[in-house]
Amino acid sequence: MNAELRSESVSDFRLLINGRLIPGAATFNVINPATEDILAACPRADRKQLDQAVAAAKAAFPAWAATPIEKRRELLLRLADELESESLAFARLLTQEQGKPLFAAAFEMRGAVGMIRTWAPMDLRTEVLRETDTSRIVRQRIPLGVVAAITPWNVPVHLLMLKLPPALLAGNTVVVKPAPSTPLTTLRLGEICARLFPPGVVNIITDENDLGAALTSHPDVAKIAFTGSTATGKKVLASTASTIKRLTLELGGNDPAIVLDDADPKEVAPKIFNGAMINSGQVCLAIKRVYAHDSLYDRLCEELAELAKRAVVGDGMDEGTQLGPLQNKMQFEKVKGYLEDARERGKIIAGGAPLNRRGYFIPPTIVRDIPDDARLVREEQFGPVLPVLRYSDLDDAIARANDSDYGLGATVWSSNPDRAYQVALRINSGTVWVNKHMDLPHDLPFGGAKQSGLGTEMGQEGLEEFTQAKIVNLAK
Repeated sequence: MNAELRSESVSDFRLLINGRLIPGAATFNVINPATEDILAACPRADRKQLDQAVAAAKAAFPAWAATPIEKRRELLLRLADELESESLAFARLLTQEQGKPLFAAAFEMRGAVGMIRTWAPMDLRTEVLRETDTSRIVRQRIPLGVVAAITPWNVPVHLLMLKLPPALLAGNTVVVKPAPSTPLTTLRLGEICARLFPPGVVNIITDENDLGAALTSHPDVAKIAFTGSTATGKKVLASTASTIKRLTLELGGNDPAIVLDDADPKEVAPKIFNGAMINSGQVCLAIKRVYAHDSLYDRLCEELAELAKRAVVGDGMDEGTQLGPLQNKMQFEKVKGYLEDARERGKIIAGGAPLNRRGYFIPPTIVRDIPDDARLVREEQFGPVLPVLRYSDLDDAIARANDSDYGLGATVWSSNPDRAYQVALRINSGTVWVNKHMDLPHDLPFGGAKQSGLGTEMGQEGLEEFTQAKIVNLAK
């Protein structure tokens, strides 16, 4: 391993409150999931510091909202430039705290930079809805106030960029709270924000999952932008009721893949495997369950199993690693429970047991002949364990795919795109792909159905989620 990678500095992290980089009231340890060693001491905010961050954002809001959008756009583009110039250091730190291979961390950083540059040129022009000889009716988009951006541990930098840039471009101020197991890259981002933005416009606090309720219920927070599990999303939703906060929730998924009888197992298997195992399965939009027609079920299972056996699992800092560890011990133990379920309810044909080494490593696991009511099928595993189910009737497969509380994404695989499109129209998910997976252009909207979320992220619609529409109706 490159010694330079091992010696990357991971010290001196600070909160960002009112333009100042300050220590927390306490600290907590961040663990490298590939080694289980302590990576860094992270500042831990207390309730007083949370209140200070919200107060700073509230105080900064009037001036920031009055700042011309052209100036806000310019600062966002400078943020993109600085993040790009430091992207290698960010990628190394991201691999160490999250676990993903270095090439995947670098890809995440490129995506984060690209996301900022996609948001920056967008606009919020006043629209004339109707004009007659006697009246003029216009719609104006105005900022909401203080936005709380709460991000998860699986894709921490990129997912923050679905929240921070549009909130700022729209004229809001922000309090960011990253997941406690991956706070370090966000705190490093705070160092850039401290140089670029006026005091109070961007604030970053970190906790040990003890300040979330105080932030989401805070009377001076106008909107919550949250990405995380459905279970936590329900708590966030409940906490906003007393103040009727605006809310965007991007939650869990149990995304089905339906493989039609005319698909080529050898051709689609690598795409399905990559769609399921990306980030070691720790992606809300990863393929979580596969429904394959009788006529190709055995061949598809064999192809997926062979891909799983060949995959290189290891420390993300090691050259050649394709899949890293699970990000934290709690998720590691949860996925081990799904492995037990798979052993009891199905047939494991690849993987099936944690690696015998330090770190939270579970190899890609393929499970066949498992019933629909197994936990691995009904729940979101968020790990590298993929159940493959058999069907003979397409209507039955669609019904089974739709039989879920989740509705985030789905895929359909076929040699006939038009036929697959007709199937896609019948799947109850916010996004359905045909013969590809996780193609998410930054300028197009994305959101979940059912218990997979509320509201829209990305695209013009995503920007408008950070505004209030105001109608002005005037007589001439």
